[in-house]
Amino acid sequence: MHLLLDAGQPVRALVRNRGAATLPESVDLALGDLNQPSSLADALKDVQGVFLLGGHRDMPGLVGEIRRARVQRLLLLSSRSVVGGHPDNAIVEMWNVAEDAVRGSGLDWTILRASGFMSNALQWVAQLRAGNLVRAPFANARVAAIDPLDIAAVAMVSLTSDGHTSRHYALSGPTPMVPAEMVAVLGSVLGRDLRFEAQSDAEVSEEMTRTGNPRFADAFFRFFAKGEFDDSPVLPTVQEMIGRSPRTFEQWARAHVHAFR
Repeated sequence: MHLLLDAGQPVRALVRNRGAATLPESVDLALGDLNQPSSLADALKDVQGVFLLGGHRDMPGLVGEIRRARVQRLLLLSSRSVVGGHPDNAIVEMWNVAEDAVRGSGLDWTILRASGFMSNALQWVAQLRAGNLVRAPFANARVAAIDPLDIAAVAMVSLTSDGHTSRHYALSGPTPMVPAEMVAVLGSVLGRDLRFEAQSDAEVSEEMTRTGNPRFADAFFRFFAKGEFDDSPVLPTVQEMIGRSPRTFEQWARAHVHAFR
């Protein structure tokens, strides 16, 4: 959003509650709910391009509403797990449903398939405010995590320049890291002696099943405990698309250091 605003592009943001939105004044706020496609008619008026995250309840209905609004470009943020992951994995299935809806939309579409987000480290905030120990699952899962800012930069190029119709772009960060390495970087940035402790598979399974969808809990285990999908390969796409290397986890951590204090 900020990249589009800096480039002088008009931006409309979809929100469910105007009062809860903290966005720049130049952003046009529109009310709607992506899980209720019929609520989007007013929000989509005069919109030329839509940046959309998959995973909503009725992706075909949602994309159909976008098509009826005569939107010119549709950009979907998906996951690179759709290539290499098993189709019966719940997470892969979710992204495949979204991608199928977009490819069948009849619109000019582009799909970004991203690796895991560096911002997932924000789930450790509560632990870091309580002490210097971070306990996390899947200690041996090496992920070439990407800074969401790099996804935004690629998205801006895809939405505002030609040559990206009917293209799939797989995106990664610059360095495959395990959680302990990320914690070490955070410790250096924060100036604290942080420690990492791996959660057991049994503990993780109980926690994820209790707090979320059991099918998604099983999907994550298949990815990161059973090795069903490898999210560690480093790809050149960000460099090719925006002319610079993807940002490191240290750069991300320094930009978000306030969140951990």
